[in-house]
Amino acid sequence: MTPTAEPAQGNHRATYREVLAEPRFRLLFSARAVAITADALRITTFSVLVFSSTGSALLSAVAFGIGFIPQLFGSLLLGSLADRLPPRALITGGYAVTCATALLLALVRMPVAASLGVVALVSLATPVFHGASSRLVAQCLDGDAYVLGRSLNNIVGAGAQLLGLALGGAAVAALGPRRALAVSAVLYLGCALAVRIRLPRLLPGEFGGTPGSVGGEGGADGGAVRASLQGAGLLLRGRTVRRLMLAQWLPVALVAGAEGLIVAYAGERRFAPGWYAVLMGCLPVGMLVGDLLVGRLLRPRARERLVVPLVALAGLPLIGFAAEPGVGVSSCLLLLSGLGYAYGLGLQRPFLDALPQDGRGQAFGLLGSGSMTLQGVGPVCSGAVAAGMGAGGAIALAGGAVVLTAGWILTWRPPASTTWR
Repeated sequence: MTPTAEPAQGNHRATYREVLAEPRFRLLFSARAVAITADALRITTFSVLVFSSTGSALLSAVAFGIGFIPQLFGSLLLGSLADRLPPRALITGGYAVTCATALLLALVRMPVAASLGVVALVSLATPVFHGASSRLVAQCLDGDAYVLGRSLNNIVGAGAQLLGLALGGAAVAALGPRRALAVSAVLYLGCALAVRIRLPRLLPGEFGGTPGSVGGEGGADGGAVRASLQGAGLLLRGRTVRRLMLAQWLPVALVAGAEGLIVAYAGERRFAPGWYAVLMGCLPVGMLVGDLLVGRLLRPRARERLVVPLVALAGLPLIGFAAEPGVGVSSCLLLLSGLGYAYGLGLQRPFLDALPQDGRGQAFGLLGSGSMTLQGVGPVCSGAVAAGMGAGGAIALAGGAVVLTAGWILTWRPPASTTWR
């Protein structure tokens, strides 16, 4: 891997209009928003399909999370392809493969184990597709525009998830789970066609790869796997990249663990039916507001100085669940915690600057897959803790761990400087 270019410095504050004026970003952004809606629709519908077939809550939960955990292994084994193959082919292929998977689940009555295996297998390649898309975004947006591009993705991504969940419930009720899966397949197909038709084909020098280079001397599969493992090792051995990845992984995973206990907490406190859904909606609402305020109103250096306080904000309100508050206070605490998620905006530019030019696709894939995997593991760990001390205590413990993570970041980042060591 070659060193990255000179980091983009300065305190210029970009605007959302400036970001959306970039045609390639606008295309990828729009396609990703539709794909996230389709993801939420497919995941929830597949979980319903498995539960209706088996009556097993465990298998239904496995169906919900089976597409997350394998992604880390896919990033480690195949991540280098995001930097070595043309992005248009990878992104189009990713949406097409996901479309085919949803269509297969909708049309073919497979054993549950086989259907779970198909979803897990496809998820191995997900980091490659997402890494190629993120790399392309980093190429077409510079400086603060890149950070605001990530902010827009966060905002619309949260909204698209909520839309997908609502659409999933309506589609299952109106069409049944298999036809609802077919609806998600249509959405994926639309994304694939849009990218294939409207995204320009880049020459090898424009995306960092060379034709036929994937296989290396040991053949396509062996060369890609070997290069992926070596590239991941180089990234994780670099102290700055490793720290910045952990800083983006840990708070999100811990808060996800707390979020996974909201239903149990509502049940333990005997809240009225339906209030758990209100509580679960408070975190994403807080995330939307936090990203919008921090992304739109603050300059780059101010965002980077506020990383530690915002991480602490994500955790401190959760500690209040130790007192087992009622619905109103719980809602406010979750809203405040969601605001803290905006800390990630202050890490985007330092992370991009720390990456090697020819390893960005793999780095973005590893960042995303590691986050997804830990968000799948977090609720399992929190659930185990809740079995011994109750949901409120486990949520508070997760919040305390987030605050400790903020303290850890403070030990390696000067509190009033944008110098990342």
